[in-house]
Amino acid sequence: MKCPNPEIHEKAHSETLTAIIRQEIQRSGGGIPFARFMELALYAPGFGYYTAGKHKFGAGGDFLTAPEISPLFAKSIARQCQHIADQLSYYDILEFGAGSGVFAKDILLALDEMGALPEHYFILEVSGDLRERQKCLLQSTCPQFLSRIQWLDHLPESPIQGVIFANEVMDALPVHMFEIKHDEVKERFVIWQNDQFCFESREPVTPGLKTQCEAYHLPNGYQSEIHIFLSAWIHSVADVLKKGVILLFDYGYGRSEYYHPDRSMGTLMCYDQHRKHDNPLINIGLQDITAHVDFTTVIESADASGCKLAGFTTQAAFLTACGLLEIAEKHMHLSAKEKFQQGQAIKKLLFPSEMGELIKVMALSKAWDVPLMGFSLLDRRRDL
Repeated sequence: MKCPNPEIHEKAHSETLTAIIRQEIQRSGGGIPFARFMELALYAPGFGYYTAGKHKFGAGGDFLTAPEISPLFAKSIARQCQHIADQLSYYDILEFGAGSGVFAKDILLALDEMGALPEHYFILEVSGDLRERQKCLLQSTCPQFLSRIQWLDHLPESPIQGVIFANEVMDALPVHMFEIKHDEVKERFVIWQNDQFCFESREPVTPGLKTQCEAYHLPNGYQSEIHIFLSAWIHSVADVLKKGVILLFDYGYGRSEYYHPDRSMGTLMCYDQHRKHDNPLINIGLQDITAHVDFTTVIESADASGCKLAGFTTQAAFLTACGLLEIAEKHMHLSAKEKFQQGQAIKKLLFPSEMGELIKVMALSKAWDVPLMGFSLLDRRRDL
């Protein structure tokens, strides 16, 4: 698909970030691993896609996430949270990357109706711009909950009890790229050549990359990503949980499907103004860069951190098991137009051709042995 052309002010912003990355390439001897390029493009202070002020979420942004589609998403997850809360003397919720703040608003309103509000609602947000947008939304829509909400710059110092939630967070973690060339694993670097960023394959320098890729026994010409930073992220999240459940929603596969011979060009994708393409080396700082998640790596890392696999399924199965359709049926007061819009939202959330099958849900638990309602309809653990 044709990539959007940036506006004049966006072009200046992109050129500034491009210069920052070029300087790092020069300091590094002419090339940097793709993971470092992705990290700078998304998170460079003040200029990265997630740390600058570009509008990202919703119809007027670059992409739609499930919370933006319908409050039914958060209301369904609220039922799972209530079920967890019923087993605990008290509980907190920690949300990673709260985006526009819509999910926090919707789930707190739903939990309030259920009489199951958490003691604290922590939001870990690395973007100062998004944090301000979240505060404005929550202040204007549900100020009664502000005393419970705490924004964090880093993970809590003391372990929490309750629910940790991350929706489409892991797919924005920087990934390393590789290719198989002449029966050898090569790491893909980013260089500056002919006034543009380009890929160049080199001998691997990232610890563990060569060994892990060799274990997949992939054919010549195969290109993909490897989630080296994902393990450290899972370890850090698991360490924060004292008792309860981590709920992870994201695009991804088990390892055998992720590195299937037919998926020979990887999963990396860019999103800009609701259009997607596969070139991360353009429109620097103006587009989202994502890669699907290797959920086998997630559970391997979680297991090493003392967590257990409490469930793995599709978004459609999870939301349905939590009563999304029942919740929708209660909205009898909706106009014909609103009912149509709700029906379209349900399709996006549940249909296999939309998010229903593409997004997976994984639950990791610690000091917890109560079955989770969201995984009662479909068990996909065999895929891991």
